[in-house]
Amino acid sequence: MPFFIDQMNRRIEIPKRPQRIISLVPSQTELLVDLGLEKELVGVTKFCVHPKGLKKQKTIMGGTKNFHLDKIEALQPDLIIGNKEENYQEGIELLEKKYPVWMSDIYTLEDALEMMRGIGEITGTSDRADQLIREVNRSFNFQPLKKGSAVYLIWKDPLMAVGKNTFVDDIIRRCGFLNLINQTRYPEVDLDFLKSLSIDYLLLSSEPFPFKEKHRKEFLECFPGTKVIIVDGEMFSWYGSRLIKAGNYLKTVQ
Repeated sequence: MPFFIDQMNRRIEIPKRPQRIISLVPSQTELLVDLGLEKELVGVTKFCVHPKGLKKQKTIMGGTKNFHLDKIEALQPDLIIGNKEENYQEGIELLEKKYPVWMSDIYTLEDALEMMRGIGEITGTSDRADQLIREVNRSFNFQPLKKGSAVYLIWKDPLMAVGKNTFVDDIIRRCGFLNLINQTRYPEVDLDFLKSLSIDYLLLSSEPFPFKEKHRKEFLECFPGTKVIIVDGEMFSWYGSRLIKAGNYLKTVQ
């Protein structure tokens, strides 16, 4: 029986080209559509907002952290695609007892490209995946200007920032910023701590917390010498085919 190795080094047996696919990750849902698999895609999460209107045509499996197992069972998928960080371990372990579950594990742009290549292989769309990878590489084929130090916030109450060992940290670096948060993952921070840093740029992400102009003005009062910018979180954190658009966007963030 044909088998594949996912990004968590797990062996997944997939006997034939999948015809009923469930995606538990928004950025990978968009990738599947761009690979020409919209018809085969039968289930998505409530956060799968791209392409526009897709959710209305598919069964909603819940969120990325709380799957509706009964809805998944009703669809009888022959492939489920998830991600180590975005999905929850208990739910994935329950699903993999019944279905082929291919997991991504992404910390860098190179990991994202390898994920795209891997999903192309398991879905029989390698040629299209290779084409998308070439487009992403062209998008990121630029030498970023050194823009200065930065902190990238993803949540407000409590304040949470992007740290090391994350995909967003890699994108921040490729954008030309020096990430001042040295803790790993997504640590909680407070204003006193942030004020102790020499922050040139405070980047407020549009997701998962939807920072708005009123928040930007509040931070400007706290950090008068810092450039405070609201940035498109999808361009920094979505690691599927949206990366084709990300390179050009990142060059404009300054």
